[in-house]
Formats: sequence, C-alpha cells, structure tokens
Amino acid sequence: MPVILAATVIIIITLLYIHFTKHNDGWIEKSVPGPEPTFIFGNVEDAVLRRKHIGIVFKNIHNAYSEEKVLGIFVMKNPELLIRDLDVVRNILTKDFDFFIDRGVEFENNLGADLLHDENTRGMVRSRFYFLFTRENLQNMMHLLIEKGNAFVEHVDQITQSKQEQDVHGLVHKFTQASIACALGVNLDTFDKEYDTLLTNQKATTFNFGRELELMYPSILNKLRYFFLPKKNSFFLYKLVQNFISQRTYEPRNKKDFMDLILKLIKEEHISEQKRNGDTRSSGVTDEMIAAQAYIYYALGNETIASTLGFLLYQLALNPDIQDKVVTEIKEMLENHNKEITVQGILDLSYMGKVLDETLRMYPVVPYLRRKSTKKYMIPDTNLKIENGEFIRISVLGIHYDKKIYPTPDVFDPERFSPENVAARHECSYLPFGLDPGHCIAKSFAQVVSRVCLVKLLSQFRVEPSDNTPRQVEYDSTRTVLYPKGSFLIHFVKRKDSH
Repeated sequence: MPVILAATVIIIITLLYIHFTKHNDGWIEKSVPGPEPTFIFGNVEDAVLRRKHIGIVFKNIHNAYSEEKVLGIFVMKNPELLIRDLDVVRNILTKDFDFFIDRGVEFENNLGADLLHDENTRGMVRSRFYFLFTRENLQNMMHLLIEKGNAFVEHVDQITQSKQEQDVHGLVHKFTQASIACALGVNLDTFDKEYDTLLTNQKATTFNFGRELELMYPSILNKLRYFFLPKKNSFFLYKLVQNFISQRTYEPRNKKDFMDLILKLIKEEHISEQKRNGDTRSSGVTDEMIAAQAYIYYALGNETIASTLGFLLYQLALNPDIQDKVVTEIKEMLENHNKEITVQGILDLSYMGKVLDETLRMYPVVPYLRRKSTKKYMIPDTNLKIENGEFIRISVLGIHYDKKIYPTPDVFDPERFSPENVAARHECSYLPFGLDPGHCIAKSFAQVVSRVCLVKLLSQFRVEPSDNTPRQVEYDSTRTVLYPKGSFLIHFVKRKDSH
C-alpha cells in the first residue's frame, strides 16, 4: 500500500510538472529572446504573489530588452508575445486590427453577458452608444457636472477647516462617483453616508484570485460562470439603473443625461422597427445591455478618472510652478467665458490638457494591452508567426517610460505634449486610451469630468505636499488599474483669491 501511494504521488507530481513546463522551450526553439520562466508562475511571479503590480512586471521586462522588437514571455504557464517595436504595435492596433479584435478576456457577470463578452454584440452596442459623447450632449449635461463640482468644493471646504491634510485619491473618488452616477440619472450623495456603502462594496473587490485563474487558463471564468466582482457588488451596481430598465416604455425624462439619451435611442429604434416590420418586435438593444453599459461607465470610469485626478493633483502639489500655470489658465478661461464653465471653454484649456496627458503618460490607468489572435499572423519584418488563439501584450507603461522616447521619464514635464514634441514622436509612443477602433469610447466624457473637477477645485484651493506626502509611488498590486498603495496625503489650502 505505501508503495502504491508513493507511486501515485510521484505520477501526480510528474504530470503536474509536465503540465506547467511543457511550453517552456517554445520561445527558445523559435529563437525569440525573453526572460527565463519560473515553475508555475512563468514571468509574473511578483504579480501573482502580490509583490508588484502586474503592469510594473511587464514594464520591467519591456525595458530590460531595449534592442528587441518582440519578446517571448510566460504568463503563468502560457507563452505570450510582448510587442516592443512601435511599428509592429501600430500594425496590430490599426492596420491589422481584424487579426486581434478579441481582447482575450471573458468574465461572466450576469449583467448583459453578451455585451461584455461577445465581440459582435459589443461592437453593435458600442456603435449605437458612440452618439452619447458628442459635444452637444456633453454640453447639455454640463449643469449636472457643475452641480456635483460645487458640492465637491463645499465638501472639501468643510473637511479642510479642521484638517488640511487629506487622502487625495479618496477625496476625488467622491467627485467621480457622484458625477458618473448623475450622468446615468442617479443622484448619489457621495459626500455623506451613502459613500460608506459604495466604499465598502468597492473594497470587497480588491483582493481575489480570479485574475490568476484567468491568467493560468484563459476563458475559464466564463466557462465556470464566475463573476469577477462579488454578487452583492453586482447587485448594488445593477440597482443604480434598475428604476430605468424596469420601465419598458423607455420614456425620456428631459434631464438630458446619458440615461435619457439611451432611452430616447431605444424608443426611436423601437418605433422605426415597428414601421419597417409591421409588428411589435423590440429593439436590438435590450434592458440587460443598457444595465451592462451603465455598469461599465460607472464601475470602470469611476476608478480610472479618480486614479488620474489623484495622481495629477499629487504632481501639482510637488510642482508648484506647474500648478501656478494651470490656475492662471483657469482664471483666463473663466474671464473669457463670463465666469461660466462650458465644454468649449474647458477643452480650450491647452496647458491643462498637457498636464493631463503627462499624468496619463506617467500613470496610465490601463498599464498594458492584451489581444488574442483570431487567425494566423506574421509579425512584420520577422520570420515569426502567431498562431490562431495566441496572445500578445503591449506594455503601455514600458513604452511610456522608454528613455529613448521620453528622456528622464520619471520627471513630470507637461511640455512633452507640446504640438511640436507630439509631432516628433511615433503615434504609438502614447497609448493611455489604446489606438485601435475599440479604444475607450468615453474618452471625451472622462476629459470633461476631469477638467470640471480641476477647474472647480483649483479655483478655490491650492494643493501642497505635507510631511506625509510620499516621494516614491507604490502601486496597489491587487488592482487591475494603476492605483496607489495606501493613502496619498497632501494639503488642501484655501486660496485667498478664490474665484
């Protein structure tokens, strides 16, 4: 019996070893350079064990092979290609986009699964919802953002009277949550008790190992019907729009927010289909799709905008000369627009735009891109072929910190994004929103929300470093987006010349 047990253990260990190492010589056989993988973890051990953010892991690999076009890496046991050459990146994201239309991530979330996971459905809904982000529509809902901006400034004024030192990311999170929710037709008082509920639900999502399962076995979470966020968080977010999707009349409410626009679209399509078909078949956009789209805008937009604003204010606190230029530009804009905040006015803030761009260079909220090939693909100017179903990654953070592209990349310098400097660089040297046809469709909304927050806040307050402000940034390794580890404490000082 002991002999049989020992033999069984040896066989299991051997099979596991073969399972986790069977591809380890693949890149060597194809003469593709790259770091040597470790057992089970491949090249992402620090990320899996939560020692480093996964974006930092890919950045370090990217920067360690400065002369190579592509690198062979292992994400857990799976071989993938890390693309370094910017011409190859451009081909993959634009010219040959059809080869890599699949993001390679499948999470079952019970809120419009087709929207989130089926590329054809996702593309259909995205094309219908592009109209949400026109200049006219953004201007129509500007009053909602200004209202939340005023409430935010009042909140900052109140809490800083007793304590000037505040966690910058936690503070701006309240504004982004309130702003995105109100754009979806939900009035959340994030500056009071409801914020505690939101924060509790959010913290419940910060530590789980669904990501590692997906890295080890791509698509397994969808097959297991596993939802990446806890059910209570899913239900909470669904409740944000439940009162609208439950009303099958799809009657707009004349608030001119995103939900009004979506309901108007559905009603028009429903009437159009009735006229064409002579029956009462419903529109192709379902209630679940509306809920899923609202979920995406709220959950993802909130996190990414808050992260960017927090890092930006942190850098302004460390760079008072840059902050002075931003404030001077804000004053001039308000004077030229009769003290009114308009979409055109805030988008004309060119120096603020440079500051936002430099923030997203240093802290891209999505630090890498991942694509799955849908057919065989030959890497340009190489003999390397990608097979159908193989994965490639692009380290956005690695590109943004490449010293050949951005000298002294650790220095915060908005002038990198002057028209002359931008024109002199490769179009793929800056990828915070991606580049392909599937890039962030809410980019314009994110820009407007961010600038309204900055105009309102910096008109009333100056940000300064405190004794507890970190000079070196550490990232939360449990999050997918780039977010600081712990609190970023800075001082919020009321301006004597506030306007």
